[in-house]
Amino acid sequence: MLPWSADLAGRFEHAVIDSELLRGNPLGDPHERPLLVYLPPGYDEDRARRYPVIYVTPGYSGHGGMWFNRTPFRTPHPELVDALFARGGTPPAIVVFADGWTAYGGGQFLNSPATGRYHSYLCDEIVPWVDARYRTLADRDHRALAGKSTGGYVAMITPMLRPDLFGALATHAGDALFDVGYRHELTWRARLLRDRYDGSYERFLADFRTRIPGTKPGDLELMEVYAYASAYSADEDGTVRVPFDDTGALDPEVWERWLAWDPVVMAGRPVYAEALRSLRAIWIDAGDKDEYFLDFGATAFRRALATAGVPDERIHFELFDGGHGGIEYRYPLALAWLCERMA
Repeated sequence: MLPWSADLAGRFEHAVIDSELLRGNPLGDPHERPLLVYLPPGYDEDRARRYPVIYVTPGYSGHGGMWFNRTPFRTPHPELVDALFARGGTPPAIVVFADGWTAYGGGQFLNSPATGRYHSYLCDEIVPWVDARYRTLADRDHRALAGKSTGGYVAMITPMLRPDLFGALATHAGDALFDVGYRHELTWRARLLRDRYDGSYERFLADFRTRIPGTKPGDLELMEVYAYASAYSADEDGTVRVPFDDTGALDPEVWERWLAWDPVVMAGRPVYAEALRSLRAIWIDAGDKDEYFLDFGATAFRRALATAGVPDERIHFELFDGGHGGIEYRYPLALAWLCERMA
């Protein structure tokens, strides 16, 4: 395994989307966003062939500049994609790696008055942009979403919100069953906020913005909660409501706003259950030792699909031996499975 870039069988195009929907967003984040597009082997030779498309969304704090990050003895996600298609045997697809960065480290690809219109950006700008420039099979039965953690969350909820666009998904340790996963984390993060900033997010943010981020323990953890709150529980004027008070207890009203965006809860609503029943393929996996208990979220989402009436043959569910990190080897497994069902 090379510690630097590998030879590729397909090719990548590095593009920039000038987003009208993100222009003037509340945080002043860039409206020009990077987009990484993978074209499989044979794309340039057979000019008549069209391809399904799989959109990949990053986890919390991930962004477009990180897709090719290399760690010792491991292969970056895009190169794993290329290696899958280079081996042959998997129906080829275009794979698009999206960016949803905000000044808070992410916003769950939801429309929010606190961050901007990231759901609309994904669905109404990225998808048409790709279909206009590449030889895609431009229909929902040949379009899927995939991702890990927050990216897996996006993969779960977006086809429920837009079944007209997406007909398949793969979620790896996606955020789900908030009462177990998020709830476990919130109490000690409330303590962290109390002990270091007298319980004030205003003081935390003011401090965070005046120094190099990550130079104090808990920086990422506190910002992560605020990022989720900016997506799930922002008021119309952009005020971000966190879901706990100064005792660490949940604020019931704010917590209900979070739960409304829980994929497990959403799957129980008739309109979303109908959308899930229309999907062609749903891959769900998580490590059985996931530090954020997202293995329980995966299990709960699988059961919610059964309750919604999704046929078993359209679902792959697996709890594998592992935690939350270092699971990139799982991505090509799901990708191959999705490609076979969209071919």
